[in-house]
Amino acid sequence: MQTVTRSLAVLALLTTFAAYSRPAHAEAVTWKIDPAHTEAGFEVRHFFSKVHGVFHDVDGTIVYDDANPTASKIDATVKVASVDTGNQKRDGHLQSADFFDGEKNPTLSFKSTKIVKAAGKNKYKITGDLTMRGVTKPVTFDAEFLGSSAVSVEGQSWGSKAGFAATTTVNRKDWGINWNKTLDNGGVMVDDNVTIVLNVEADKAQDKAQ
Repeated sequence: MQTVTRSLAVLALLTTFAAYSRPAHAEAVTWKIDPAHTEAGFEVRHFFSKVHGVFHDVDGTIVYDDANPTASKIDATVKVASVDTGNQKRDGHLQSADFFDGEKNPTLSFKSTKIVKAAGKNKYKITGDLTMRGVTKPVTFDAEFLGSSAVSVEGQSWGSKAGFAATTTVNRKDWGINWNKTLDNGGVMVDDNVTIVLNVEADKAQDKAQ
């Protein structure tokens, strides 16, 4: 009987030790995109060079689970009216029915549906629904988590910040963006393939609310 009692006591002690030594599960953190320090950009060939543009009005959240990054979630939108290619006439054309049709569809949006680990540290394949011109199609981004930390500058707290980067290439015709002009010597004015480039800085949601 003493042996059984002693064994139960040892088992209880080991169970208690394991409970206290087991690392606490890190909860997913919600990050709010900071539009002032975020680039939602795109690049497309125009004639024989490339035109770069950005959307300045960006909104959204990234729920990042450090313990299980593949369970993370992204939900973001940009406003068509904020498009900027450095040329007002071209920006107006992009907002028209020839391209984004901003009057009927004032926003572009992306919502993740699946995240898988990719080769390389903190690199992932993020698949989700991209909506443009009222058309929703699946796309997959090559993404990287750049890190997160509480930040202070010259003794002043700036809250907690995180960085993310992602890129993908899409065919604009899949979303009904078909406008183009044929060149007299062959070829077209604007390429069908568009590269999307995202460089995101985000604030921890509870810090942003303060």
